[in-house]
This record gives sequence, structure tokens and C-alpha cells, in this order.
Amino acid sequence: MTALAPDEWQALALSLRVGVLSVIASLPLALGLAWLMSRRRFPGRLLLESLLFLPLILPPVVTGYALLALFGRHGPLGILLEQVGIVVAFRWTGAVIAAAVMGFPLLVLTVRVAFDNVDRRLEAAAETLGAGAWRRFATITLPLSLRGIAAGCVLAFARAFGEFGATISFVSNIPGETRTLPIAIYELLNTPGGMPGVHRLALVSLVVALGASAAATLIAGGGPWRKAPS
Repeated sequence: MTALAPDEWQALALSLRVGVLSVIASLPLALGLAWLMSRRRFPGRLLLESLLFLPLILPPVVTGYALLALFGRHGPLGILLEQVGIVVAFRWTGAVIAAAVMGFPLLVLTVRVAFDNVDRRLEAAAETLGAGAWRRFATITLPLSLRGIAAGCVLAFARAFGEFGATISFVSNIPGETRTLPIAIYELLNTPGGMPGVHRLALVSLVVALGASAAATLIAGGGPWRKAPS
């Protein structure tokens, strides 16, 4: 296989940047929402969980259109952002938003499972010793959930790295600005003589996907050296 062309390296670099930044941007909200769903019972919980699953169920193109309607130049959020000099539609920052939205459910669900697996008796003991909710979270819940949180971040990154439908609907295909790796593959599929490039980029995508899958498994404690319960 020949080396990647400069524009292919550019698409790979953009996808990596979008994937990393989307996880960083969504992690604080994901932690808060996962903790709320794990530790609290409240009216509207079912509706909240249903909304959380929407990006996984809706066609990604619909999600991208919704983002365009919200963040476009004539959308309510887009108008507010433009007033402070921020434009995300048809920009790489919009690709980050699209990737974050698509990976957010996986991140929240994984973190929630990690929080659910924390022994609540430890939190109860800390509470009897006078530790407040924030201190219990920072000193008990969060440290004991770090492996699950890290695994969720890897899975969300992998989902963001491979995002196509919502991204192309929201920010289009602009070389050097919004052309991520999946969009570059799609473009090459529709370009005469583009199959060698498709093969190269598909192989790169496979390597990244396998690496992310292996990393998530190892971080979560599923490696071959994991001790069996006695």
C-alpha cells in the first residue's frame, strides 16, 4: 500500500482532532448526567433517557439537519453565537459538535454503568463522617469509576472518529475545513480512479477502530491477564 497523500493526511488529522475535542467537550456534561441518572430519581427521568438515546436511533442525517437548524446562521443558537463572533456551521468546530452529539450517548451510558458499580456503602460511610455530596463524588465515586470513564471516552472517540452522516449534513464537505476521514472515503468512492485511496483510508480506519476497541477492553479490565474471581 502506498503512503497517504497530503490531503488524506489532512483528513486523518482532522478526524483525530475532532474525535479528541468532541470527547473533551462532552465529558463534563456526561459526568454530571451519568451521576444524576445513577444516583437520583426524579420526574421526567424517562423522557431524559429517551432523549439521550435519540442520536443512536435517529438517522444521522436527521441529527445533522437538526444541528444545522439550531446552529446555522438563521438558527436560534447560531444567531446567538454569531453575535459574539462564533460561527460553527460549515466549520471544523461544527464537526466537533456533530461528533460530540453522536458519541455522547455512548459516553453517558458507559460512565453511568461505572457509577452504578461503585459500592454505595462507601459513599454512605463517608456521608456519616460528614463528607458532602461533592466531596463524596470527588474522593470516592470518581476515583473508583476512572477505568469505566476512560473506557467510555475511548468508545466515544471511536464513534466520533467514524462519524459521517450528521457531520456532512451539518458542515458539508469542505477540503481542509470539514473533510474528515469518513467524508474523504465517501468522496473517493464517487471519484473515478479513487479506489486506491479508499483502500488506504479504509485500512487506516480499521487500524484506529481496532486500536480503540482493544484499548477500551483493556482499560475496562477485560485484558487476557485479568484475574478470574476466586
